[in-house]
Amino acid sequence: MEKVKIKEATVVYFEKPKLKSPILIEGLPGVGNVGKLATEHLIDEIKAKKFAEIYSNDFPPQVFVNQDGTVKLVRNELYYGKKGKTGKDIIILTGDFQGMSPRGQYTLADAVLDIAEEFNVKMIYTLGGYGIGTEIEKPRVIGAATHVELVEELKKHGVVFKGEEGGGIIGASGLLLGMGMLRNIRGVCLMGETSGYIVDPKSAREVIKTLTKILGIKISFARLDEKAEEVKRITDRIKSFEKTLMEREDKEDLRYIG
Repeated sequence: MEKVKIKEATVVYFEKPKLKSPILIEGLPGVGNVGKLATEHLIDEIKAKKFAEIYSNDFPPQVFVNQDGTVKLVRNELYYGKKGKTGKDIIILTGDFQGMSPRGQYTLADAVLDIAEEFNVKMIYTLGGYGIGTEIEKPRVIGAATHVELVEELKKHGVVFKGEEGGGIIGASGLLLGMGMLRNIRGVCLMGETSGYIVDPKSAREVIKTLTKILGIKISFARLDEKAEEVKRITDRIKSFEKTLMEREDKEDLRYIG
């Protein structure tokens, strides 16, 4: 790798693939880590290839330690993958963190949109979680879009549009749509309902299931199902432990009565 000096948004290319009218799919860490789980699953399933990394001095000041003892600087990553029925190639943005400040968020979104324009992207799908503060058995996919006709089209795929006046989408999932509009790029945000308290593979499954249906891509959801079962086992153990503690506390309280 060539020498790299980190600025607010530094893009390092490994290659510049030739893509046919690609769409951009974003899934970065956020509520329930829904977007990140969804994009990582899609990357694995379609065997997408990494072609660029984005570094920023607005990411947390840290490195991750790999299993072999080496380190990697935190970053975002860009992948490209195969066509869906739409006949369009795919660019996927995922990564370790989002920007830590409003300025950093805008700068990073600008950098991603510069890349999108370079590859002639005309449509963006951003993925994330919609926190509802409680566990839910069957998460719905909540949507927002840049144009009314996109709203109507997505309703046909079961996407729910709550239409809450004053509601907002914070971070990259919102900025890429809002700033993309200023560049004449259309966009949709798909958000899976989630408690927001834990990593939520079940919600991620519903989001990526909806997206792949829209794009005409067939993938397996087996590994997300396995992750969802693992999370359920962990949460069930925590609930059981909490219940035991509460029962003990109730018994101890009764000793002081009478």
